[in-house]
Amino acid sequence: MGYEKKPRPSFEEILGTWSSPWGRMGGVYGPDGLRRIELPHYYPDDLLDLLKWEHPGARIDDAAFAELADLCSDYFNRRAVDFSTVRCDLSGCGPFAQKILTACRKVPYGQTRSYSALAGLAGEPGKARPAAQALGKNPIPLVIPCHRIVLAAGRLGGFSAPGGIQLKSRLIELESQARP
Repeated sequence: MGYEKKPRPSFEEILGTWSSPWGRMGGVYGPDGLRRIELPHYYPDDLLDLLKWEHPGARIDDAAFAELADLCSDYFNRRAVDFSTVRCDLSGCGPFAQKILTACRKVPYGQTRSYSALAGLAGEPGKARPAAQALGKNPIPLVIPCHRIVLAAGRLGGFSAPGGIQLKSRLIELESQARP
């Protein structure tokens, strides 16, 4: 994997990790909200090392992620979760990607939309392919539910998170089985 080391931030970032029913997760908060989330995939030490390497100078504070950790735990325990209260910082994304990711947050739990419909929702009709590319770089999966976006024919399409299309399928299935 070709990770580039980021320069030291000029503002305070906080990173943390937490347990979920599917494995260890991690995230990064900046002053304007959640900047990054890592879905369950890494070994705990590897996850923390990755986040520290990508965000040098960030303060480690797992407790800062308590509310998000509770939401993720509920989510992976098949409870319908609304992540809309989680403030997200998309300043690291371009203007088009910000529009797509913001629109993606409006797709309700347990539902899917096509890439074309998402582009239209974002005010960018006819830009399904660029919308898919923007989702492929989503820094905050789950909170910004890019897994809910599928091909027009209902096929799953792609998913760039570790675990790929199998993970996308599992997340969609999990939401279809959720309880209040």
